[in-house]
Amino acid sequence: MSNAKIQKPPLDLSTLAASFLLDDAQTAELLGISAKTLPVWRSTGRYALPFVKIGRNVRYRAGDLRDFIESRTRLHTGEK
Repeated sequence: MSNAKIQKPPLDLSTLAASFLLDDAQTAELLGISAKTLPVWRSTGRYALPFVKIGRNVRYRAGDLRDFIESRTRLHTGEK
């Protein structure tokens, strides 16, 4: 028996339905940040990344994540 873990293919945000729910780990992977960063953003309101609270679970809609990325897109560093 092998101890190798089965690796899942990386998520492709462009192929997910807008209502598809992502957890912290998936969202962090897509954004290229640590999963520990997302709770900080939620509690401080640092970035306007909408989330869905289901009991104790937090999820992000794929469509909201696409909108968030689009809103953060800039042409140059001096742009706000």
